Amino acid sequence: MIEYYYKCLPKRCYHNGDYTLEAVQPDHIEKIRQWRNEQMDVLRQSKLISNEEQIAYYEKHVWPEMIKKYPDKILFSLKYDGGFHGYCGLVNISWENLRGEISFLLETQIANRRKDYNEIFPIVLMMIKNIAFGELSLNRIFGELFDIRPQYAEAFENAGFMLEGVLKAHSRLNGKLVDSLVYGILNTK
Repeated sequence: MIEYYYKCLPKRCYHNGDYTLEAVQPDHIEKIRQWRNEQMDVLRQSKLISNEEQIAYYEKHVWPEMIKKYPDKILFSLKYDGGFHGYCGLVNISWENLRGEISFLLETQIANRRKDYNEIFPIVLMMIKNIAFGELSLNRIFGELFDIRPQYAEAFENAGFMLEGVLKAHSRLNGKLVDSLVYGILNTK
């Protein structure tokens, strides 16, 4: 089986204690699809993703990015406690403007629970910051979340991110309009 990795990064895996980030592998994309479909109410995803659509997306938009010097997305599998439990990374990377957007999703059984926003998400934020600023020399990273998730806003703030703006009534979730919060941080090196 082919092992995928990003040629723009000096390491194939990044570690922080028991946590490891490595490029998303083909045997992970079905779980990612299931988690995304189960958690559509907190994602910018409007319809269920089929197995065929997931495979086609990775074949067209993810695997080819791994060989590029300047990919537009870098997606990692998140492993800890001996297993694959989520994925994260940088998307919508603008190399011209030296910025990227944080993406993060855990398996449904863990998502939106205390371990997620008090432990896992803060560790992932630190790892992504180190990769974005230390390895990729980006100047700014940011993330967007819906205002119905205040625990994640607190995790962003505790990781040094600043609330940069509120997009009022920006998205419809379960028939209700919600605000989007944009958090960002600059590379201070």
